[in-house]
Amino acid sequence: MTLAEFIGCASLAFGAPFFMFIFSISHDPIRIIILIAAAFFWLLALLLSSLIWFAVVPLRSYLAFGLVFSVIFQEVFRFVIYKILRKTEKGLQEVADNVRVTENKHILAYVSGLGFGVISGAFAIINILADAVGPATMGLISGSENFFLTSAAQTLCMILLHTFWSVIFFNALDTRKNTHIAYVVLSHLFVSCLTLLNRRELYWATLLPNYAILAITAAIAFRVAGGSLLSLRRFITCK
Repeated sequence: MTLAEFIGCASLAFGAPFFMFIFSISHDPIRIIILIAAAFFWLLALLLSSLIWFAVVPLRSYLAFGLVFSVIFQEVFRFVIYKILRKTEKGLQEVADNVRVTENKHILAYVSGLGFGVISGAFAIINILADAVGPATMGLISGSENFFLTSAAQTLCMILLHTFWSVIFFNALDTRKNTHIAYVVLSHLFVSCLTLLNRRELYWATLLPNYAILAITAAIAFRVAGGSLLSLRRFITCK
């Protein structure tokens, strides 16, 4: 039972991102490098937020304190990688065998966002998956039996949100749409703060709003990337 739980939760959390990587990134070495670089910048954000949390001793016991600084640093480094990618676009164009890596500016945002999301998801759930292997099953004595499933669903939500947030954020900086920048930062903060409710096992109060925000964010990202109802209809009908 525990092995099945581990496989199921891991597939839920990383199944869709894995196939996104296989079909849209793995064939291009430049995109792989960008994804790894984005993951590295997320790790830097985590390191800096950890240093702040460790330095401010009186507030160390408050999880919300570290969470807010973590979100701030993540968005700062999202901006940093945006600046780096925009400055190196010409160089990437020259070294890339496949020119499609830079002919669509949204591709860079998508790849870096997926890098942010995957490493974020890995740090969020790796210890939970390790516990899911056994030797016991959650909920037999204490705790909710939905803990592993909820954690996996939340991890998937955050990975996809980071991907869509980067598409919106990069486009907002290109077009100077401050409302979209504010939306990314505030929705990231809101979604992250909602996860604090998991300590009280109010999983529905976390997942339902977060997936609603995911749907809204996906629609905005689809729109700023040039999508429309007509293109969506043609995609669904394979025309």
